[in-house]
Amino acid sequence: MTATPKFAHVVLQTSRFEEMRDWYCTVLDAHVVYEGHGLCFITFDEEHHRVALLGAPVQLEPRNPAAAGMHHTAYTFDTLEDLLDRYDSLKERGIEPKVPIQHGVTTSLYYQDPDGNFVELQIDNFATPDEATAYMNGPEYGNNPVGVSFVPEAMRKALAQGTPVSEITTHSWALQTSPDLPDPMAALTS
Repeated sequence: MTATPKFAHVVLQTSRFEEMRDWYCTVLDAHVVYEGHGLCFITFDEEHHRVALLGAPVQLEPRNPAAAGMHHTAYTFDTLEDLLDRYDSLKERGIEPKVPIQHGVTTSLYYQDPDGNFVELQIDNFATPDEATAYMNGPEYGNNPVGVSFVPEAMRKALAQGTPVSEITTHSWALQTSPDLPDPMAALTS
């Protein structure tokens, strides 16, 4: 095989059509490209749609965390400042992450949409894929691949005080500044 496809979009089936449309447009700072006939196509970049909604003609059962299926979609920001700006903007609108996680390889905020699907907003903590892969094959990641929780406001404060991003985006910083937070895996699986 010589051709490599690139990711285009995700489609979510929902009984909460308008609520889901509004939530995704807010969280992703996106806009509707087309809506009609029980379909809604949303984008935030050069692609004609990144998220699509399929309105179900019947009431769907809520997402069951114990069921098999897609867990989350993830969206990467260029900088920690950009990620925290989105966090602040969403918090002002009453949308808060279910759990912030310092994975080591990424710094991530996990939000849950109205149907219970997770959306990860993140930054990469390494400059290249090779560096990230090396970290993932190292001892810290091997001992704790999920990572640890952190307090986004503490991260914003540290950034404003001039703490280097390379220090803020580590397990050790998260554990030092937010030592008593619960295991993030519980939040990701409920």
